[in-house]
Amino acid sequence: MKKVEDLLESLVFRSRWLLAPFFFGLILAIAALLVKFAKQLAALFVAVVAGGEQEVIVSILALIDSALIASLLLIIAFSGYENFVSKIGTGDHEDRPAWMGKVGFSDLKLKMMGSIVAISAVELLKAFVDAYNLTNTQLGWRVGIHLAFVVSGVLFAVTDRITEGKGGDH
Repeated sequence: MKKVEDLLESLVFRSRWLLAPFFFGLILAIAALLVKFAKQLAALFVAVVAGGEQEVIVSILALIDSALIASLLLIIAFSGYENFVSKIGTGDHEDRPAWMGKVGFSDLKLKMMGSIVAISAVELLKAFVDAYNLTNTQLGWRVGIHLAFVVSGVLFAVTDRITEGKGGDH
């Protein structure tokens, strides 16, 4: 019976590698986002030459939005891989991000929520810059959605703080 138990435990432990393709897929998504970023950058230059000030601002905000999303994907891919699959063996490489290997699941949730709130704020700012093309209802929905993200982020942080105070494991 002990051999069966050991075999099952070994299979469960090794099953973590099933997550690796998901994290690799996020890296591919960053590459796809890079293509979109290049298109947005080209649109910025067109807006600078032929467009108005609002078009330039919206184009710049779109670039910021893409950069935030790419950063979020990278944080999730690195941290998720290191937390759930295996440590990334970079040794003491000078370019290793300081946060690598230090972002636990709780920290990852908070970073992800912070990034989502930042992305939502950029989207809301884009909507305000382009407000003349939106109805009050559309603008109201965007503000409401952003506030829902903000409140969710605060609740995540409060929940983590309470758990930490009770000796919860991060």
